[in-house]
Amino acid sequence: MKIEFLLNGETVHVEGESPTRTLLDYLRETRGLTGTKEGCNEGDCGACSVMITDSDGAKALNACILFLPQLHGKSIRTVEGLAAPDGTLHPVQSQMVDHHGSQCGFCTPGFIMSMAAAHQNGDTNHDDVLAGNLCRCTGYAPIIRAAEAAATNPKPKHLKSDKASKTKTLKSDRTFVPKTSDELADWYVENPDATLVGGATDVGLWVNKQLRDLSPIAFVGQIEDLRGIESGDGGIAIGASVTLSQLQKAVAKKYPSLAELIRRYGSTQVRNAATIGGNIANGSPIGDGPPALIALGAQLYLRRGDDIRNIPIEDFFIAYGKQDRSPSEFVIGIAIPDQADNLKCYKISKRFDQDISALCGCFNITRSGDKITAARIAFGGMAATPKRATAVETALIGQQWTQETITAAMTKFSNDYQPITDVRASAAYRAQTAQNLLQRYFDETQGHATNVLAVTP
Repeated sequence: MKIEFLLNGETVHVEGESPTRTLLDYLRETRGLTGTKEGCNEGDCGACSVMITDSDGAKALNACILFLPQLHGKSIRTVEGLAAPDGTLHPVQSQMVDHHGSQCGFCTPGFIMSMAAAHQNGDTNHDDVLAGNLCRCTGYAPIIRAAEAAATNPKPKHLKSDKASKTKTLKSDRTFVPKTSDELADWYVENPDATLVGGATDVGLWVNKQLRDLSPIAFVGQIEDLRGIESGDGGIAIGASVTLSQLQKAVAKKYPSLAELIRRYGSTQVRNAATIGGNIANGSPIGDGPPALIALGAQLYLRRGDDIRNIPIEDFFIAYGKQDRSPSEFVIGIAIPDQADNLKCYKISKRFDQDISALCGCFNITRSGDKITAARIAFGGMAATPKRATAVETALIGQQWTQETITAAMTKFSNDYQPITDVRASAAYRAQTAQNLLQRYFDETQGHATNVLAVTP
């Protein structure tokens, strides 16, 4: 199997490597490109950030949790290849120098590459762009000033050569990189014990931290018919390989609260890689995507061979570590039915950025006048699976939208959830906070200020 990509403008062919060899290790150990640093080795610190260009454009990604087969047909830029051939620095590099944005320098290459990707895309939301890059000595003020100063400079012409190339399906005894879901379906029937990898933001840690052997392994991120988003009168259809960054943009106008929830999912680098199908299929009880999709009444589509079925997404999660998925069956997409936007999502975590939820509550309550006609409420972090609050919903439906109704319904959370105590929160905290979030939803409909991040005089 021959993997092909551009590396700092040069065509590279890789053969004989393990399918779980990370780009970080390849750059440092094989190519001697040590500007890309190893920090956390789990996609949190951003020291290993590189710029990847494919059919979706330029994006910053964490090299430590990128496997080489995922890069087939793409273009990679590291900090060593960012300056022009004549040595002229990229605008973000020169502005970092001018604004004293580097001290010890360990984190600097990662910052540079995140800033360069944003510069290519005209993205000036620097706080979001750099939330996945950690600096412990310089601080962020001079770095943000450098990013702001660089934003007005034109894009370097030499980076126009970075583009995706047309590639064919890759296949070996241990590795499969299909181009269509038909190819994947046939291969998966023959390899039911295989590992499917989307963005590797979770699976990458299985390799780096747990040293697991994943073979045989299929990389599904280049399957074009699983990467689409279609909006119409019936709702929104989302392919399983759609990244969270793509999903965030697609739902921003229709469901702004969901888009804001996605903004707090990991970092820009993680959202650029992580897929919504992977977020669902791994069955985590603290994944932030499923509670929102459950609250929206989404349908989940699964395929095995030529057979396709769909189920309500809440029925997919059976127990901890167990999903309604037969051998060789895989997620192909999600459909959100068209509806008025009554959705509010609340992620509760110790940090605002880049943190796993202690609990995540999503509320979708429909009213006709002052009467509650429908309610879908779902939580992550409150049970062994993402789970609906059916007792709370029953207490709400048919009642008047009043404080008395909310107070009575809050007592029903104990019927739906018996949370546990762990390192992120105590059971009592989770139980009380879930009740408080219903109160917050009600208060927001009454026009009360509830945003704890808003500063008011």
